[in-house]
Amino acid sequence: MSSPETVTAPPPIVAILRGVKPDEVVAIAKALVEAGIRAIEVPLNSPDPLESIRRLCEAYGDVALCGAGTVLTPQAVDDVAAVGGKLIVTPNTDPEVIARAVALGLTAMPGFATPSEAFAAVKAGARALKLYPASSFGPSHIKAVKDVLPKDILVYAVGGVGAANLEPWLTAGVAGIGVGGELYRPGYSAQEVGQKAAALVAAWNSQT
Repeated sequence: MSSPETVTAPPPIVAILRGVKPDEVVAIAKALVEAGIRAIEVPLNSPDPLESIRRLCEAYGDVALCGAGTVLTPQAVDDVAAVGGKLIVTPNTDPEVIARAVALGLTAMPGFATPSEAFAAVKAGARALKLYPASSFGPSHIKAVKDVLPKDILVYAVGGVGAANLEPWLTAGVAGIGVGGELYRPGYSAQEVGQKAAALVAAWNSQT
């Protein structure tokens, strides 16, 4: 495992392992970490997600920000925290979910579409937001929303963003991206994930 480093803010690339199983999550996380990715989420609609998150956090929680995606209730936040998760990602803007994550000292990254949702998330305590699905709105949307948000709020683009189309999103001012199917789909081997992650990280580094 890589040498420990302190995670102080969400890294620029969040790997989304939707559909991952507990018996494969550690090997896949190893490939991601070795490629340079420092944030990993297991969506809660994956098979046995809490067990996967527990194993993920035990193996790589000291070097990566690990946690859950598709978190929809405050109880789910508690469940993720109980197995060591530090990252709470949602597809929507639910102030109760955000507030619970913040109260537990976790990193909340709620999904938003409109300026109203973005400001509701900030009011609830979120310091990092994700435009989702980003491909439905485009870079110009994120740039316009960022113009009115507090400058210290990090905005990520998630959904249809990857190595092939990074430039317009970076120009729009995103702090980072979340990537799912381009990195991992059920059936991908750890080696495949590692190769895809290395290519994505190289694309990111070449444009930042």
